Amino acid sequence: MKTISAIAAAVLVAACTMTAPLLASDKDKDASVAMAIAHMESQWAAAQKDGKADVIKPMLADGFVTTDVDGSMATKEKMLSTMKAGQWEVYEISDVKVVVYGNTAIATGAWAGKGTDSDGAKVDRRERWTDTWLKVGSNWQCIASHSSPLTK
Repeated sequence: MKTISAIAAAVLVAACTMTAPLLASDKDKDASVAMAIAHMESQWAAAQKDGKADVIKPMLADGFVTTDVDGSMATKEKMLSTMKAGQWEVYEISDVKVVVYGNTAIATGAWAGKGTDSDGAKVDRRERWTDTWLKVGSNWQCIASHSSPLTK
């Protein structure tokens, strides 16, 4: 009986020793992915401020959909085509947080904008946003975005 207990304990120790580096590497991988997505979010904001749709296009999945603060929805094509008309003095994101769930990641943050939107309307507001990212092949792409007005 002691032999069986000793063997079981040895197997358990070996299993824990072998899987601990795997768990650590998963955490490192998730942290690396989170940093990469946060960087893409920053690139997206900078490109949107300057109307550079060509920079944003590869970041968005073909089926991408966004819901704006007024409840309107837009596809990838519509968002990219209308963003070129905006003129922004301020277009900044902050408080970016990314959580990775395997091949999916959720990015959240705040946005502040001041300028003229694609419809010619004056904008001076703050928003909270959530972007859902999916690993497509070897690349991460945003598949959905949602913004809500920030009243505080």
